[in-house]
This record gives sequence, C-alpha cells and structure tokens, in this order.
Amino acid sequence: MEAVYDGYISKYINRKASEPIARFLTRTRLTPNQVSWGAFGIAVLSFVSFILGQNIIGGILAQLSSIVDGVDGSLARLKGMSSAFGGFLDSLLDRYADILIVLGLTLWSLSNEIYPGIWLAGFLAITGTICVSYSRSRIDAKHRHLFDKGLKSLASRDIRLFLIMLGGIAGQAYFCLIAIAILTNLVVFYRLIYMYRFLRQETDRSRAIPASGEVVLKRP
Repeated sequence: MEAVYDGYISKYINRKASEPIARFLTRTRLTPNQVSWGAFGIAVLSFVSFILGQNIIGGILAQLSSIVDGVDGSLARLKGMSSAFGGFLDSLLDRYADILIVLGLTLWSLSNEIYPGIWLAGFLAITGTICVSYSRSRIDAKHRHLFDKGLKSLASRDIRLFLIMLGGIAGQAYFCLIAIAILTNLVVFYRLIYMYRFLRQETDRSRAIPASGEVVLKRP
C-alpha cells in the first residue's frame, strides 16, 4: 500500500485535528469509507454555502472538509481496515469535492465581485486542480514520491483548500481563484519538464549499463 503523503498544511495544521478525531472514532462503528463520504458531504455544503452567498461559511467548510478527509486514512490504519477500494473511493470523491468547492467559489465571485475574467479564472483553477491530481496519479508508483517534496508539491490539495478558506473568509474569491490557477498550472508544467529530464537521464543511465553477462571490451 502506498504511503500517505501529507502536504505542509496537512502536516502542521490538519493532522493536529484529524488524528484525535480518528482515535475517537475507533470507539465507534464508523468505517473509513463512511468518513470519506462525510468529507464529501461537507464539501457539498461548502458549495451550497458559496452559491447562497455565505462566503465565510463556505471557506470554513472547505477547510473542514480537508481536515475530515485526513481522518479516513488514519481511521483505516488504526482499525486495520485499509483497502484498495477505500483508497480509490477517497480519491474519486476528492476530485468531485475539489470541483464543487472551486465552482462554488467561482459562482460566489460572479455574484459579488466585478473583476474581469472571473469565469476564466475559475476554469483555469478547476483545470489546474484536476491536472495536479492527475499528473501524480499517472506517474508510475516508483517515481510518485518525487512529486511529494519541494516546488513539485506546492499545489497539493491541503494547500488549495486552505487558500480557499482564506479567500472565502476575506471575501476575495477572485484573487484566490487566480492564485490557485497560477499555482496549480505552474506546478503541473514544472512536473512535466522535471519528469521529462529525469526519465531521459534514467533511460540514458540504463543504456550505459551493460546487460547481465555481456562482456565489455576496452582498448588498452
């Protein structure tokens, strides 16, 4: 089973709440998959809050969804209920939740802000959000850890939802969408260039190593 990656916000903020919650839930009959659905439900409430004009509540619920999303993995580990389907379900629900939350923020901006290109900012934020997750899932497992550090990890889900919380509370959805759009798409582009160079170097090294049993003749 692949190790769980924690972004900067998850590691230093979210886990402070999600771990105690997970330990408490071990005393209940709640399953990790049910918690995954709960995190998705909170994301839906965030979307509804934004379209109803409640930007502060929408932002807080987006961050709460991020925190609860960390509970299912911890609960699965503590209860010994980790499964391939659970990881698949969690990842799938996260993508729907991401789209709903960013869409909700975009709709709030359209109703309450007068900046140009709001739809474009929202579209690029959603596109970048999906491509950040997709680029990590599509790289083979042995190289996936390369996206979990440095600049390649700066658009992780916990960071995006934390920015949405800040943008929602501050009532600055437009600039939040632009920040997410720029950050996510730049990270995807950087990952593309990085992996192109990394895999090309790896291929060159493998070609330079002689096959097993092959005799390499050197000139005196």
